[in-house]
Amino acid sequence: MKIIRLLFQKSGKLFIIATIASIFAGASNAGLIALINYILQNINQVSVGIIISFIGLCLLLMSTSALSWILLNRLSQDVIYNLRLELAQSILNCPLNQLERLGAAKLLAAITEDVNTIANSSIAISAMGLNISLIIGCLVYLCWLSIPAFILFLMLIILGIISYQYIANLGISGFKTARAEQDILFQHFQSIIQGIKELKLHRQRRNTFFKEELKETAARVRHHWTQGMTAFAIADSYGLGLFFIPLGILLLGVTKIMFIPTNVLTSYTLTFLYAITPVRAILNTLPALSQSSISLEKIESLGLSLTKQIVEPHFTTGADLNINWTKLELVNIHHTYQVEKEEHQFTLNNINIQFYPGKIIFIVGGNGSGKSTLVKLITGLYTPDRGTILFNGIPVRDDNREWYRQQFSVIFYDFYLFERLLGIDLSRQAEIQNYLKLLELDSKVTVKQGVLSTTNLSQGQRKRLALLTAYLEDRPIYVFDEWASDQDPVFKKVFYKKLLPELKSRGKTVIAVTHDDRYFEECDYLIKLDYGRIV
Repeated sequence: MKIIRLLFQKSGKLFIIATIASIFAGASNAGLIALINYILQNINQVSVGIIISFIGLCLLLMSTSALSWILLNRLSQDVIYNLRLELAQSILNCPLNQLERLGAAKLLAAITEDVNTIANSSIAISAMGLNISLIIGCLVYLCWLSIPAFILFLMLIILGIISYQYIANLGISGFKTARAEQDILFQHFQSIIQGIKELKLHRQRRNTFFKEELKETAARVRHHWTQGMTAFAIADSYGLGLFFIPLGILLLGVTKIMFIPTNVLTSYTLTFLYAITPVRAILNTLPALSQSSISLEKIESLGLSLTKQIVEPHFTTGADLNINWTKLELVNIHHTYQVEKEEHQFTLNNINIQFYPGKIIFIVGGNGSGKSTLVKLITGLYTPDRGTILFNGIPVRDDNREWYRQQFSVIFYDFYLFERLLGIDLSRQAEIQNYLKLLELDSKVTVKQGVLSTTNLSQGQRKRLALLTAYLEDRPIYVFDEWASDQDPVFKKVFYKKLLPELKSRGKTVIAVTHDDRYFEECDYLIKLDYGRIV
């Protein structure tokens, strides 16, 4: 099982200690069974030593069982904790264009559904470890009673396990199909959240989406999940039956050939009956463990997507983020990307641009001309397929790309507004208040200990809050992707006539994607894109 291998890989030492504790628990269990059988056969010859041995084995079984359970529980929770953090870190390290290809629905399904599945199944591993040790203890005792009978029993059990696995594989196949359908189901849930207004305003669209999209996908998930659980239910019953078949063969047929003593058969029977409980418990946990293995495979498949290409390294040097730069240059940049939900590709061709400190540059062009893609290339979020980005004459490569990105304060068209001023010096409270007044937000928003009192504002006001963060970052280059599109005419004028010139006067470079042709005179130069080319 992948989950068990994961436990060992993450903390081999703790896993070994837990395994040793389980072995002692199994050994003490086998000893207790043997001792109980001895007492039953010699009920009138019980000595003080037998009593002491019985008490000692009971104490050993209780202590080692508890220790094994506690250690495996701790280990499984540590693994889940690390898995969540590693998955989040992998997403943070993943190149943006790869994340965009994966899509939010798959990532959310992995972070929530898959991690929760693994977390739930890992709890069962603690009990499973103890149950396995109990079964091993029983097998050791059976071997001690009669080696020929044990060999026959073991051969029948192995044949049973092979046939059991065939049925279980049908269940695993159902779980895998259901998990693939869950990605689609998450996309539908995402559509509900993001498209709720459109769905509410159009009854036919809403009904069609619900019946033909969401309901059908949910039904497929239910069908395949039920199919998987049904297969495991059959396998469970079959496995339990297999446990009794060798006993029946032993009692009804083989004993006449092997001449096994009655007292040995009695001990065999009692041990078999005792072992039914841990066997049934293990069979009941197998579906959950299979689901966790599928979830791990799903996460690993995303992990391969995340790390198949170069994973973005983090700069660890104390590089100065506010250097006295003199020139940013894009030289012969070519970049091709897949247009979302379309078959054709879009290419930015032969991009050659120079940027200098204290300048205002506007980027204009029609929809789909490549403006947002160019912004992501300029800021280092996309890596060009060909060409070079030079910052102060230094080529931007994988080893310095993270440092290069820290030169930009960016507000994207589809920006995200955090509720805390993350990474900002909170002692700058007076400066924060001044910016709130400048952005005409001081009557609507307060900032206490770096936490915004609200983000539930109009889109234009939310963009002003994002601009507050950009001001506080105080980086050399500011990039605004259609920032003014949601502003009222009054504040739009403030943005172009006051805020941008003020940034320029401080030596900042401003790169703004815009459609506001009435303010084109405010820029030092203008870049126009048309179908991926500068015209």
